[in-house]
Amino acid sequence: MTWHTEELVGFDLETTGTEPWEARIVTAAVVRTVPGGAPRRRVWLADPGIRIPEQASAIHGITTERAAADGRPAREVADEVAAELCGHWDRGVPVVAYNASFDLTLLGAELARHGLPSLGERLGGRTPGPVVDPLTIDRAADRYRKGKRTLEAVSAEYGVALADAHDATADAEAAVAVARALAGRHPSVAALAPAELHEQQIRWYATWAKDFESFLRRKGDATAEVDGAWPFRDAPAASRGGASREGASR
Repeated sequence: MTWHTEELVGFDLETTGTEPWEARIVTAAVVRTVPGGAPRRRVWLADPGIRIPEQASAIHGITTERAAADGRPAREVADEVAAELCGHWDRGVPVVAYNASFDLTLLGAELARHGLPSLGERLGGRTPGPVVDPLTIDRAADRYRKGKRTLEAVSAEYGVALADAHDATADAEAAVAVARALAGRHPSVAALAPAELHEQQIRWYATWAKDFESFLRRKGDATAEVDGAWPFRDAPAASRGGASREGASR
């Protein structure tokens, strides 16, 4: 048995924007999956307390008016999502998030914004994890493949159906399916224990960030900076420039 044939938990956020230290949660999904079994889903709609830009609404379909009318207070949603993730980590189950450094950093920022315990504090001071990020793994395992690395594109590459992209539940389930398919295609990834895979992704992401920063500078952006921290970005200033959600092929 390897990690990709066992229980995995998918996680995704849809938000008000692309900067994780400023954007707010609009929808969230945490999906528990076991091969051969029906997924167990928890979903949230939050009232972010600010207007949702039209560009964001056009992507995920949630307007300011709907969030205000039907959404729960953002503080409650952030608290419950964090508790759900930490409950799975306490059981040793990996959490799968596509472009994890965006979603987890944003969740951490929301917890701080509302004066709530951080993920680490909820885990008794342990580092949150293990995390499985199919984007980071795919970049390392198939480094020279041409084309986009969006969830839609990578899902297509690995034969995963994604009929409702940018729906938090659909994206969380697709991320898990892609993670399983990645491990199936790349035995060296499947062979790693979850904790080892987590540590490898830290290195893989840092390598990608350094390479991407060099690429941006060669293209003329002499001040480009790409945050190489994973799965949590270190500080607001570190997420500027090339490390935006767009730059990470979200």
